[in-house]
Amino acid sequence: YNLAAQSHVKVSFETPEYTANADAIGTLRLLEAIRLCKLEKQTKFYQASTSEMYGSFPPPQDENTPMHPASPYGVAKLYAHWITKNYREAYNIFASTGILFNHEGPSRGETFVSRKITMGIANLLSKKASFLYLGNLDAKRDWGDARDYIKAMWKILQQKKSDDFVIATNKSYSVRQFVETAFSIVNIHIKWKGKGKNEIGYDSKSKKVLIKIDKKYFRPLEVDHLRGKYNKAKKVLNWEPKISFRSMIKDMLNKDLKLVGINFNDV
Repeated sequence: YNLAAQSHVKVSFETPEYTANADAIGTLRLLEAIRLCKLEKQTKFYQASTSEMYGSFPPPQDENTPMHPASPYGVAKLYAHWITKNYREAYNIFASTGILFNHEGPSRGETFVSRKITMGIANLLSKKASFLYLGNLDAKRDWGDARDYIKAMWKILQQKKSDDFVIATNKSYSVRQFVETAFSIVNIHIKWKGKGKNEIGYDSKSKKVLIKIDKKYFRPLEVDHLRGKYNKAKKVLNWEPKISFRSMIKDMLNKDLKLVGINFNDV
C-alpha cells in the first residue's frame, strides 16, 4: 500500500519540488522496483490517489471525470495515478488506485482543517486559545471517515483484477458547515458576521467571538467543490460508507478534548 506522500495541499505550494519527488517520483520508484526485481506475479500494488486531482472540474466526480489539478500536490498525484495505470497496462502488474476523497479521523494531522477545527474547539474550551483561525470557509469537500476508507482500500486489493476506484460518500459539506457541526456537538451555536477575510464567527448565546479569518490559510489557487460518486465501488467492491459526518467529527472531538484534559461528557 503506497500511502507515502507530502499530502498537505497548502504546503505543496511552498515545497513543490519535494512534493513532486515524494508523491510522483516516489511512486515510480516503487513500480520500477516491482518490475526490475521481476515481482509482477507476486505483488499487488495499491496507489493512494486523491480527489485533489479533479481540481476545478465540477462535481460529482467519478472514475471517468476529467482531471484538472489546482496544486503541486494534485499535479504530482496525477502523475503517480497515471504511471500506476501505465505500469498495469505495460507490464501486467496488479496495480490499483483508490481515488479517495477527504478521509478524516482522530489521527489526522494537526495542520489539516478538520483537525484544526476539533483541536481549536478543545483549546478554546480549555482556555488555551482565544480564537480559532481559519481560511476559506466556503470550500466544499466530501468528508468521510478514515475507518470506512481503509476497508475500501483493503477490498480494492482483494479483487481478481486491478482497477481504479473512487471512494467517497456522495455528499459534500463546506468548511463552514464542518465548523457549525463541530461546535454544535459541544452545545455552542455559531453565528456569522461580516464578509470575506473580515468575517467572524461568534457564540450565539454569549456573543463571544470564537472564529477569525487569517489570509495565510488561503491557497494561491482554490478548489471550490469536491464531491465523489462511489457507484463503482458499491457495485464491484460491495462497499459503502457507514460512519456519518457528525459521528466522524464527534470521534475527533472526543480525542482532542481528552488531550486537553476535558471529559467529553462534561461539556
